Amino acid sequence: MIVIHDVIVAANDTTSTMVEWVMAEILNNPVVMRKVQDELTEVFSINNIVEESYLHKLTYLDAVIKETFRLHPLLPLLIQKSPDESCKVGGYTIPKDTTVHINVWAIHHDPDNWTNPLEFKPKKFLNGKWDYNGNNMKFFPFGTGRGICPGIPLGDKMLTCMLASFLHSFEWNFPKDEEFDVNDKFGFVTKKKKSLVAIPSQRLSDKTLYMG
Repeated sequence: MIVIHDVIVAANDTTSTMVEWVMAEILNNPVVMRKVQDELTEVFSINNIVEESYLHKLTYLDAVIKETFRLHPLLPLLIQKSPDESCKVGGYTIPKDTTVHINVWAIHHDPDNWTNPLEFKPKKFLNGKWDYNGNNMKFFPFGTGRGICPGIPLGDKMLTCMLASFLHSFEWNFPKDEEFDVNDKFGFVTKKKKSLVAIPSQRLSDKTLYMG
C-alpha cells in the first residue's frame, strides 16, 4: 500500500506541475498550439471530446510534452543514488555510501547533446526514437536503471489525457497585459516561479459536449 500511495501521490504532484509547464510553452508558441489543435481535431474531430483509447495517435502532442520535459525536467537532480560498494564510473572512483546526484537539467541543456538547447522545438522528438525508459543518456527525465520512476505509465497517460482535453475543448489566451514568464523556482521539483494564468473559451462545436 505504501508503494501504491507513493506512486499515486508522486504522479499527481509532478503531473499537475508538468501540465502548467506544457501549457505555458504552448501558449507562448502559437504555431505549436495550432499544430497540436489541428492534430486533436484530426484524431477526435471538433464534434467529439477526447477519448483515452486514441491518445497513442497524438504524436505531435507527445513531442511537445517530451520537449517540455527536456527544457523543464521536474526533478533536475533526479533521486540521489548511493552505491553499496565502491565502484568506478567514467574513470572516477565512487566510494561506498557516497550520495550521488545526477544533474539531468545540465544534460538536457548541454549544447553537445542538443542544437540550440534553450529553444523550444518539439520537432526534435518526432523521429520516434525517444521514450522515457532511460536508455538514451541525452534524455532521461524520469531517471534510468533500477532507480527509474515506477509511475511513468500512470503519469504519462494522465498528463497526455489532461493536456489533450484542455487543448481540444478550449481555446486559450493570456489575460490582457499578462507577460509570458518561464522562470522557475528551484527545488526538489522544479515549479514555475510565477503561476500560469490563462483564459479558456469554447472550442468544440456543441456546448452540450461540456456536460459530462
